[in-house]
Amino acid sequence: MTTSLAGTWNYPTKVIFGAGTIARLPELCHELKMSKPLLITDEGLAGSDILSKTLEINKNAGLETGVFTEVKGNPTGKNVMDGVAAYIDGGYDGIIAFGGGSGLDAAKAVALMVGQTLPLWDFEDVGDNWTRVNVDAMAALIAVPTTSGTGSEVGRASVITNEDSHEKKIIFHPNMLPAIVLSDPDLTVGLPAHLTAATGIDAFVHCFEAFCSPFYHPMAQGIAVEGMKLIAEFLPKAYADGTDIEARSHMLIASSMGATAFQKGLGGVHALAHPLGAIYDKHHGLLNAIILPYVMVKNREVIEELMIDLARYLNLTEYSFDAVLSWVLKLREDLNIPHSLSEIGITAEKAVDIGKMSFRDPSAGGNPIALTEEEYAELFVNAVGGKLTGLAQVA
Repeated sequence: MTTSLAGTWNYPTKVIFGAGTIARLPELCHELKMSKPLLITDEGLAGSDILSKTLEINKNAGLETGVFTEVKGNPTGKNVMDGVAAYIDGGYDGIIAFGGGSGLDAAKAVALMVGQTLPLWDFEDVGDNWTRVNVDAMAALIAVPTTSGTGSEVGRASVITNEDSHEKKIIFHPNMLPAIVLSDPDLTVGLPAHLTAATGIDAFVHCFEAFCSPFYHPMAQGIAVEGMKLIAEFLPKAYADGTDIEARSHMLIASSMGATAFQKGLGGVHALAHPLGAIYDKHHGLLNAIILPYVMVKNREVIEELMIDLARYLNLTEYSFDAVLSWVLKLREDLNIPHSLSEIGITAEKAVDIGKMSFRDPSAGGNPIALTEEEYAELFVNAVGGKLTGLAQVA
């Protein structure tokens, strides 16, 4: 039986999914009472065909739409506040978050900040900071993902770099979850192969770390499993043929599943990737893809039984930790992901600082093992040098 790859869901928010659904954007803007929305995206999509066509859809429907594209690949506090200024100066009444994780995260933070009097960093996800938000002053928000990686479209937080401290901070409020997600796989067709690979493994890492997190959340656990199965089957296909709309569709929903699943927790991969992204300004998904096997090996003692289950779920020929690790390494190789951080220009000079920042990162709390600053520093050095302990077992 063939199942239509389209639908409308309300988990965790309203998701309108299917090829061609971008045509419904004006209708959805009106549903949220937007008459003059501001579309926020990252600088990489400025002038792109998918952006131009999206703006044309709104224009043809008589919906005046502004554009803000001053968002870096690792969005900063300045990007957010510049977006707030653009929103206020333009007299806009809603936000369309458009793009990959950077554009979506920045847009969600702008939607939060347009009516606040406190500084952005006062809403860092620490304690009950989120209760300081003036909820009534937040902007209406529609999310339109164009990559299959972060799943930020179904998240209640944004990862924003504080330029002064060179740290990535998580800005959180439950109402940062977009009211509507318009998830159109057609928008991902033009994504280059190297970004398809990096964002795709990013989605896998979200599912994987959620699966391994020690916290109790059976719903998230089930979503993580199915997300990994979809990515295992369809990421290689999307990488090989970017026009494969079935593969693109499954990857787009798997991305949203990853972000839904990591309510259960993330772990050491993200704890390392966050400071590395802040300091070296490298692509978050690529960092996750490189770091993953090093953290897997570090956690081996605690996750070994889980890996037997995962090997079964992925239909591997053997059911063991080594089988899953071999599969991850082969997937990275097939997708031309570098094996070491040094291959993308990162050196080990700041190992001590990286160790401290990783230890403090909120994601560290979901790692199966509580790692020390020194252990994070050692993991970083190993990832820089491509030293994967136990590699001989799986070569």
